[in-house]
Amino acid sequence: MKQAELTEAALAAFLDAFYARVRRDPLIGPVFARKIPDEAWPRHLATIRDFWSSVLLKTGRYKGNPFGRHLGIEGIDPVHFARWLGLFEETAREVFEPEIAGAIVERAHRIGDSLKAGLFFRPELRGVRA
Repeated sequence: MKQAELTEAALAAFLDAFYARVRRDPLIGPVFARKIPDEAWPRHLATIRDFWSSVLLKTGRYKGNPFGRHLGIEGIDPVHFARWLGLFEETAREVFEPEIAGAIVERAHRIGDSLKAGLFFRPELRGVRA
């Protein structure tokens, strides 16, 4: 049954399902594996949950710099963002009712576009670190 409400529990379940797919994906799974060892995934997922909780539920729990964190990922390129967004959308539409999934996906696209612009189309920002 699809989630009809965006709650912390629903968001956590969605993110767990999504990142399980990411880790198995032949294109982006290896990028994540190079950066995040298996034993670091629980901590990484907690950070990701804080980020999306802040973005979608306005909790203010995330205090990091997503742009700076992505600068340190060697070999990342726009095709990886496209795959990440595709898996994100697919998972959101499976987990949430259409209206909620659409809002989450739209927000993910805006964040992804912003990250891509800074990482790939604004070389003067490449020296900014987290």
